[in-house]
Amino acid sequence: MQSDPLSMKKRPFFLRWAWREIRQGQLWLVTLALSLIIACVFALSALVSRVEGIIVSQGRSALTADMVLQSSQAVDLKRLSTNNVTTSQQTRFGTMAFSDNGMQLVSVKAVDVQFPLRGDLRLQAADKSVQHHVKPGELWLSERLFSLLDVKVGDRLMLGDGELTISGRILEDPELSFNPFSQMPAVLINNQDIEAIGGIQEGSRLSYRYYFSGSDSALADIRKQFSLTPSQRWLTENDAGRSGDFIERARQYLSLTLVLVVLMASATLVLTCQHYASTRITSVAMMKSLGASRRFLWRWLLQQIAVVFSVAIGVGLLLGFWLEWLLRYPLQQLLPDELPSIGFAPLVISLLLALFISLPALGIPLSRLVNASAMNTVQATHVSTAKFSPIWLLLIFPILAAVAWIGTNLFVWLTLLGMVALLVLLALVGIAAIALLKKIKFGSAYALALSRVNRSKAKTATQLAALTCSLMLLAVIGLLRNELLADWKNTLPADAPNVFAINIAPEQQQAYLDYLDANQLARSDGYPVTRGRLVAINEQRFYSTEDESQNDALAETSSNTHSERDPALRRELNFTWAETLPSHNDVIVGKWGDRSGVSVESGIAKRLNIKLGDKLAFTVGGLEFNATVNSIRDVEWRNMKPNFYFIFTPDVLQSFPATWLVSFRINDQQSDLLNTLAENYPTVSVLDLRMMATRIQGLLTQVSWSLTVLAGLGVLSGLLLIMTLLRLSISERQTEIQLYRTLGASRKRIAATLWFEYGIIALLAGIIAAVGAEFVVGLLVVKGFELPLTLHPLMWIGLPVLAIGLVYLVSRSQIKKLLLPLM
Repeated sequence: MQSDPLSMKKRPFFLRWAWREIRQGQLWLVTLALSLIIACVFALSALVSRVEGIIVSQGRSALTADMVLQSSQAVDLKRLSTNNVTTSQQTRFGTMAFSDNGMQLVSVKAVDVQFPLRGDLRLQAADKSVQHHVKPGELWLSERLFSLLDVKVGDRLMLGDGELTISGRILEDPELSFNPFSQMPAVLINNQDIEAIGGIQEGSRLSYRYYFSGSDSALADIRKQFSLTPSQRWLTENDAGRSGDFIERARQYLSLTLVLVVLMASATLVLTCQHYASTRITSVAMMKSLGASRRFLWRWLLQQIAVVFSVAIGVGLLLGFWLEWLLRYPLQQLLPDELPSIGFAPLVISLLLALFISLPALGIPLSRLVNASAMNTVQATHVSTAKFSPIWLLLIFPILAAVAWIGTNLFVWLTLLGMVALLVLLALVGIAAIALLKKIKFGSAYALALSRVNRSKAKTATQLAALTCSLMLLAVIGLLRNELLADWKNTLPADAPNVFAINIAPEQQQAYLDYLDANQLARSDGYPVTRGRLVAINEQRFYSTEDESQNDALAETSSNTHSERDPALRRELNFTWAETLPSHNDVIVGKWGDRSGVSVESGIAKRLNIKLGDKLAFTVGGLEFNATVNSIRDVEWRNMKPNFYFIFTPDVLQSFPATWLVSFRINDQQSDLLNTLAENYPTVSVLDLRMMATRIQGLLTQVSWSLTVLAGLGVLSGLLLIMTLLRLSISERQTEIQLYRTLGASRKRIAATLWFEYGIIALLAGIIAAVGAEFVVGLLVVKGFELPLTLHPLMWIGLPVLAIGLVYLVSRSQIKKLLLPLM
């Protein structure tokens, strides 16, 4: 069967025609909108894929395994089926270390030779060689212990009841802990040496960790086999650390912004497709009058769309690769040298999403175009399809794509539904406002513009809603970014403390603070710290005072609902007392007093249903005392300052023995001060968090850059939508303007009418968008990101000005074309 020579000749002609349509401006906006959708979805999908892979990997490295079981009781792993799973075990306990020159309470981590299953444990021996596992008979010390105990590698050290030779120092332990209250200098030994040093004795407080590494399915099978007790819990990479909240909020912003960018690009695509179809009605009618069939017309149109898609895919993927690199660029220092592969998922997702969005965006107007009557060559007629035409079923595709893409992200769904409802309401308000403007007398051009606006209420409402939506999305993207960055900056400022000094004896406390002040180190107030438990709320007890020595077991077996759901009741807490509350804590309920009172952190107050005026019972060292809740505080746990669940008035707690805590900030040039402090105060534990603080600061800076890039992309998408909307709206006035000119209207009168019309719509859209953006951002900030509500008065002025400015810039050249002399 031979090919039709005529069709072979037609094909290059159709392709040239399609390319000319793109170059000369009829299809370039369609191509640009499709390219933007493909680029945004590809870039963000690829970046999210990479970052999530890195987060999982780094999270598991910090756990030193894929999954960890934490328990206060020993577990027999032999009863579990651990096929295809590598396991390791660690036992933790505190004991005393004695050298010839000092003694120190240390945290012993007894591990096996498999530890760690993930991450890099680096141990430096006497010959400077680096080992990565702890063997039987070895003893490895953290750096601080060498100065605290005045020992060196090769010395004998009494650990508990036995002696071991110091094998070297711990250079890097992937298993980090950032709790300054429970931080003791660490030593590493092998599990086989626990018995030799007497680590397990009656009454010993032990903690066990069991490490598992394997496939996700194998790990899930392990969890199914195991029934947790109240004292046990699973740890995975999803357990967020100090930076987890930043990352989670950034991820929420990224996902929301991406949806909004795609939404604006989709709206641009719909508008441009409708405009393209309307401009081609005459051409289609002429072809039909010359005998063109619907099949020919469909082939003509589909070949043009094929060219558009081909160009959009090429441009979109190139732009997507560049955008993914731009978003990833500021994160280079955090990312590994070998990045996780993105696979084909971002490519498939971006192309399918663009296809599903374009099916109704292109299919519906093109179907109407093909059904245009040949009479349009002599008289424009209304083009319509059947009321229940099957072509409208194409709307199912973008709906299914949205459901599959957004999935169960309730945050995004509620935002989109709220914006839709708000836009409908605000559009009605806008129409009512236009009706009120009729009462203002401002010349004939103003009256003619209002008459034009009121005469086509549906079209005006559509234009107003679209322009308002675009401006509101721009404002939401920009304001949310600023809110997040402001919160992060306030939470962890550049001068945040990076060193904690704990276990300061009362007689050393003033001298220690004087030394910090003499060296001009920025520090917090000194806080006395004693450890105790909350045992009752309004005489509802969790366990008895007589059984204080067995509190752990009682807390685990108690049927009390508070004890079952809150870990704060299953362990000792750190208490402090003060004349005044810390300046970095905000009192949200009540008032700080000076007698028999306690201030409670809002989170634990909410979890335990503690209210103002409640009577709480506590124990410290077996002694019980009471305090009345006089205030509830909002505590920012991420600011690296001393924070407490309970702060007491001095009369309640100052009679109990306590050590002191202070945090301060040093820079890299002041590192010698830490060594001096360690020598002068060997019993004080110093926790150096400089590396962690620097990494968090770097993370915030880099994530901020990524948010800025994405916000800029959102702004460009919104501007493109606004420009398209105004360009198409003004071009629809051409026939009407020609009629006005024919009837003798002057260019000045027509221009004034058009400027009034679009100025009124722009002003109303700017004001309504400001109201909507303030409402949406406030809702997202308070309910979504859990941040305090702030108003943005500058936006109330800036958004209407921006709207009017955009209308002027876009409309100026278009209106000039409409006012050209009639031929």
